[in-house]
Amino acid sequence: MSYSTADSFPSVTLDDVRGAQKMLTGVARVTAMEGSRYLTQLVGAPVHFKCENLQRTGSFKLRGAYVRIAGLLPEERAAGVVAASAGNHAQGVALASALLGVRSTVFMPTGAPLPKIAATRDYGAEVRLHGQVVDETLAAAQEYAAETGAVFIHPFDHPDIIAGQGTVGLEILEQCPEVRTIVVGIGGGGLAAGVALAVKSLRPDVRIVGVQAEGAAAYPPSLVAGRPVSIENPATMADGIKVGRPGDVPFRLVEELVDEVRTVSEDNLSSALLLCLERAKLVVEPAGASPVAALLREPGAFEGPVVALLSGGNVDPLLMQRILRHGMAAGGRYLAVTLRLTDRPGALATLLGVLSVADANVLDVSHVRTDPRLGLTEVEVELHLETKGPEHCAEVNLALREAGYTVID
Repeated sequence: MSYSTADSFPSVTLDDVRGAQKMLTGVARVTAMEGSRYLTQLVGAPVHFKCENLQRTGSFKLRGAYVRIAGLLPEERAAGVVAASAGNHAQGVALASALLGVRSTVFMPTGAPLPKIAATRDYGAEVRLHGQVVDETLAAAQEYAAETGAVFIHPFDHPDIIAGQGTVGLEILEQCPEVRTIVVGIGGGGLAAGVALAVKSLRPDVRIVGVQAEGAAAYPPSLVAGRPVSIENPATMADGIKVGRPGDVPFRLVEELVDEVRTVSEDNLSSALLLCLERAKLVVEPAGASPVAALLREPGAFEGPVVALLSGGNVDPLLMQRILRHGMAAGGRYLAVTLRLTDRPGALATLLGVLSVADANVLDVSHVRTDPRLGLTEVEVELHLETKGPEHCAEVNLALREAGYTVID
C-alpha cells in the first residue's frame, strides 16, 4: 500500500484494488448481476442487483479478509489472527484463514445468532463468546491480540480490507458498463470506500450513493465535521451497518469520493427485505437491503442505470420472521382494529362473517369484557388481520362501519 503525505493514514490506489482482484481469483466468486423489473418500473430506469449475498460465506467480507490475511508476513501468519464480529466479518475471517492455513480466533457477542456462531466454527475458527455488544467484543479481541501476538483483523479500517472490498466495484463496471449510479450500504465504510475508489478511478462520472440506517448514521455528522465522529448507542435491525464511528482510513475516501450519503428508516429496511424476497427471490439481510430501501424511499432521486449492491444475506431465521412481519405491516399487509359489539351468542361469528366477505384473513382475536369504559352488555374485540395492501385495509374498515360496528382504533 502507498502512504499519503497529507496525513498519517495509508491511502489505497486502483493498482491495489486490481492486485486484490488477481489475488481473489478462484477464492471469491464473481457474483451475479440481476435485473429488477419492479424497481426498474418504480425508478423509471434500469435497476440491477449486485448479489454479494450469494458470495461465499454469504457476504462481501471474504474479499477484504482474504487480502488482509494473505498480505501478512510469515511470522505474522505463524502467530495467528484474531477478529471481532457479530457475523459476516467473523465468517469471512474464518474461511480466509482456513484457505491460507492460518489459525484464527473470533470473538463474538454472547447474543450473536446461533447459525452465525455455528457457521464461523464450521469454517474453522475458534469462537469465543464475550460481551453483550460488539464494542465489548472488540475490546476483548484487541486484548487477546496484545497478549498472544495474534494479528488483529479489523473489519473495515485497513487499506488491505478496502482494496479487497473494492473488487466489487471493478466487477460492477465489467458487468454493467453503462451504470450511472451505484447505491451501497455504509457501516464503518470499508465497502463504500473500496467501491468508490475503484469506480471513480475508472469512471468519475458514475454517482456513488451511500446508505445508512437512521438510528446508526455516523457518517452525516462526521462529514459535516470533516472527521470521524462517534454517535451514542447506534440502534437498527441492520446489524451489518450498525457502527458508531466511521473508520479513519475509509472516512478519507468516502469524504472525497462518495457523492451523497442518505438515511433510511426501519420501515424502509423491512419493506426492502420483503421486496427482495417476494419479487427477486433473494434472501438478503437488512444491511444488504439498505440500497433497495433508499430506492423505495425516493425512487426519483437516482439516475439510471442503477446498481444496488446487496452486500449480504446472513440473516437469523428468527430475525427474518420478525422483519417480514414488520415489513408486511409497513406495506399495509397487516391491519389491527379494535371495535365494540354487543356481548351475545353469535356476535363474534357474525363479525367474522363480515371479515370473510371482505376477504381479510384473521390472524388473532382477543376479547376485553372487564373494562370500566364498556357498557354492561358490551365487549371490546381486538383483531389482527392479514390484508392485501393499504387499499384493502381501507376496504375492510369501510365494510366494518357499513355493517354497523363502532371501530375504536
